[in-house]
Amino acid sequence: MVTIYDGKPGLSRRELLKRGGIGALLVISGSAVISPEHAWGLETSALKPETMATLIQMARDIYPHDQVPDKYYAIAVKGHDEQAGKDAAYKAMIEDGIADLDKKSGDGGYRGLGWEDQRVAVLKQIEATPFFQAIQGGLVVSLYNQKEVWPIFGYEGESFSKGGYIARGFNDIEWL
Repeated sequence: MVTIYDGKPGLSRRELLKRGGIGALLVISGSAVISPEHAWGLETSALKPETMATLIQMARDIYPHDQVPDKYYAIAVKGHDEQAGKDAAYKAMIEDGIADLDKKSGDGGYRGLGWEDQRVAVLKQIEATPFFQAIQGGLVVSLYNQKEVWPIFGYEGESFSKGGYIARGFNDIEWL
């Protein structure tokens, strides 16, 4: 479970430490989404940090892997921020898509829904939209093409440079 705190600048160290013990915490500060518990941050340039935090949660709900840290989902959605910086229509599609997602989710928005089943039900309502298709399509490559996540799934990577699969575990199917 990811708990998002929409903090204001000036969040005290004491408050940050007090909140740090409650699940995975993402702090939104200025133009960044920060995970103090896991020591990573994501700076945004075109999209609002709240939008990026929602995209991270959305990515986790579309392709759920409990063993994959949020950091890799953040890396996977960072491309949407970069694309939004180059294309105003794309930025509007993402921001409007998140606003619609929050509206369909009720009070507290998408990130405020406490259960994954509730969030997935909302995602199913929008799965035919260009917004959802852009997010889902981008995630296939941007999440699973990160070499850092391959060991989490037991995938050893390409084998050509190591002599091919025949010479090194062709019939080893443990990674599936």
